[in-house]
Amino acid sequence: MRPAFLLLALATASYGCSSQSADAHPRTNGVTESGATASVSAPVETRLTVPTGLQATIFGTVVGARALVIGPDGAVYISQPVSNQITRLVPNANGAADPPTIAVKGLNRPHGMAFHNGWFYIANTDGVVRVRLNVSGTAVGAPEQINHYGSGGGHWSRSIVFGPDNKMYVSIGSTCNICVESDSTRATVMQFDENGQHGRVFSRGLRNAVGMAFNPVTHALWVSQNERDNIKPEHEDLPPEEINILRDGGDYGWPYCYGDRIPNPEYGNAARCASTIAPALEMQAHSAPLSLTFMQNATQLPATDRGDALVAFHGSWNRATPTGTKVVRIRIQNNKPVGVDDFVTGWQRPDGTRWGRPVDIAVMKDGSLLISDDGSGEIIRISKR
Repeated sequence: MRPAFLLLALATASYGCSSQSADAHPRTNGVTESGATASVSAPVETRLTVPTGLQATIFGTVVGARALVIGPDGAVYISQPVSNQITRLVPNANGAADPPTIAVKGLNRPHGMAFHNGWFYIANTDGVVRVRLNVSGTAVGAPEQINHYGSGGGHWSRSIVFGPDNKMYVSIGSTCNICVESDSTRATVMQFDENGQHGRVFSRGLRNAVGMAFNPVTHALWVSQNERDNIKPEHEDLPPEEINILRDGGDYGWPYCYGDRIPNPEYGNAARCASTIAPALEMQAHSAPLSLTFMQNATQLPATDRGDALVAFHGSWNRATPTGTKVVRIRIQNNKPVGVDDFVTGWQRPDGTRWGRPVDIAVMKDGSLLISDDGSGEIIRISKR
């Protein structure tokens, strides 16, 4: 499956859900390069179904919104690969955002972002850059290139996180659906020092690990893994998407294996597969999981939810019956993922068409959630009703 274009139909929710139906007319905000203007109250997004006791509202609109990160001041930064820039949204008192401003421009298909030691780090498709931001959240000077890695091919997005060890971790997807890579850094998660130097492969065999987050209890790095397409003869429901818990030096199988170390038919190498690490959790094929967010700080959600994680399914592209296009809850027991439930649904209509495609999830400082959508451009806020 192509990492930026996929979806999934998964387990039905054990949550009680409240349905918000009927068409909405999303607000549009023009991006400015100066300060925000008047506050705008948040309209309810009536097309989405959310857990009982919560509500979905439109926090803002940013064309082509992809990854999200919350700044030290509580502002929201959104990557726009289609515009080669980062946009900033400042929350207002009405549960929405003031009109967006451009924080950083002149980038190269930026995706993941992170704040660390006073720097704002941005994962471009060909390397990480960093900038200082002024008090208005705007870049001071041009971005500084701190490393380079492989670019081009089928998977262009790069995600970035800093670990409890102060190391930088960057996921670099494969160039292809299934192939043996000539570049040993592709289909990996790379580890760098905190300044982006001394890179090495931390884990490999990861076709496209877009979602990355450190477990707040174990401090292990978890990733959501987009698996291959066009496996014969059952391509619609094979192979499963994955949650993987990374180990230093671990091999997670691609391109030789899928699922629980099952050999891919192109290679048939059972001996090699036996030495790889099986996924921690298998999920519906072709869901395109593009995020992974632990909920420990989501204080507007019930306390019973905060030990779990959320994943945004971007959705399928090559199934007769489209699947995905929703946010799911990853249930966790004893620090292991054990199941999947629907959390927010409604971007996909009953006939399989879609008005939006969720990408990333962030926890705001007030304990609510934000969900980006690169289809409609809406930034959805999930908060207590």
